[in-house]
Amino acid sequence: MPATTLQTAEKTPKIGPRSRALREAMGLSLRELAERSGVSAPMLSQVERGETSPTLAVAEKIAAGLELTLSQLLRLDEGEHVAVSRAARRRRYERGGHRFEELTPPLPGQRADVSLHTLKVGATTGGPSDPPIHEPGSRETAVVLTGLLALVVDGTRHQLRAGDSVTFDADLPHHFENDGEEQARFLAVIAAGLRRS
Repeated sequence: MPATTLQTAEKTPKIGPRSRALREAMGLSLRELAERSGVSAPMLSQVERGETSPTLAVAEKIAAGLELTLSQLLRLDEGEHVAVSRAARRRRYERGGHRFEELTPPLPGQRADVSLHTLKVGATTGGPSDPPIHEPGSRETAVVLTGLLALVVDGTRHQLRAGDSVTFDADLPHHFENDGEEQARFLAVIAAGLRRS
């Protein structure tokens, strides 16, 4: 019995143009996606050009290489192109006195993320020796909602108060510190690959 392919129904979305757009949005070459997915670069090229339709197993590998589920790659779980992030279902993380929530849902090809951060008195989002966690060319904009913050970027300290905002190259070593006397909250927007030369 032949392997099931995505050409079994005319209504099935075409995977090629979408996988290419998502790969390029992530800044990946065919070779890099091949390494991440376990699908050969020639096969990926044929899929992207629409010369072949992958089996479901291969499509799942491509999706995984793009950090998506197969449903996300095929847009089977999308509604009317509106994604609501419900407060009760947000992804939340806490480390030390730093709590943050992802406000944007994990959409394929998304190149900007918004998060809400809360720092207890004396807490930091990281340390001076921590390596940058954002991809080259990323920019971050932070808006202080409450409290006092210090932003340390590449060894330089910047004092921020409620209402202040700051934009900086997020691929440099950086962290926020709450050196005030009350809890501090801020919004952060990370935009990938936008640095101007």
